[in-house]
Amino acid sequence: GNKRCQKKTTNIYVDLISHIEYPLLLFFSSVCGRVPLNPKIVGGQNAVRGSWPWQASINYVPNEGLVCGGSLINKDWVLSAAQCFQDGIKTDFYFDFYRLNASTTVIYLGRQWQIGTNPHQISRTVAQIIIHPKYNPDNFFENDIALVQLSSSVTFNDYIRPVCLAAAGSTFDAGTESWITGWGKLNYGGESNLTNNQNTCARIIPDNILCAGPAEGGKGSCQGDGGGPLVINGSQWIQSGISIFGVNCTAPKYPGGYTRVSHYQDWISSQIKSDLFSHNNQ
Repeated sequence: GNKRCQKKTTNIYVDLISHIEYPLLLFFSSVCGRVPLNPKIVGGQNAVRGSWPWQASINYVPNEGLVCGGSLINKDWVLSAAQCFQDGIKTDFYFDFYRLNASTTVIYLGRQWQIGTNPHQISRTVAQIIIHPKYNPDNFFENDIALVQLSSSVTFNDYIRPVCLAAAGSTFDAGTESWITGWGKLNYGGESNLTNNQNTCARIIPDNILCAGPAEGGKGSCQGDGGGPLVINGSQWIQSGISIFGVNCTAPKYPGGYTRVSHYQDWISSQIKSDLFSHNNQ
């Protein structure tokens, strides 16, 4: 049937993806991509508090409704998808939501539940939203990337920390496990061990988008929130993608799409004008 993703009030969950690419380059620091609490991570289940300390919940101020996910990349900025922030256009491509502007957006960090007690949560309003100037929703959401500046800096702790970003030129070895997190649809449930479909996608999808999804469909990016992080785990957690699309909750033969973060290092750095991975960000 033509099932749509329905927003579900739930604990943050995690999903596993297998992802085909090439060798990895990244910037390391003692801050980003570290999970001090080091909880056991199990795909397809509710996450333990502190498992994903960079996960951001991007919500609509008037009704507190979840709109998108994002990732904390330093003390002042969250990375997300441009599609979340276009001027008040209602869409059902991901969930039924209103796209946001700076005055209608609230960012939660350290959040575990969309409804419930979040003892480690903080919130920030938004100083500005920067959408990539070449964002093109009519071409598979090309350049679907946005930066959100927080109203004030956050202090890192065990529950709120930045993720590392894959450096320019990074690609990933075949079979690399990747993870998506969010508060999205769980009805398709369980652990997703997905094969990257880049060879198939290459004929129609721009090179700055990663594709991943199982041939049988039903698992992947639809379960996470748009704008949420796709990450891999080396000695530190590195964000390789931003969740941007799935067809009917990742329908058979239609893999999910992720903005390839490594293609945007120069743009990100030029916009935020600060060192993403500096020890000064502690």
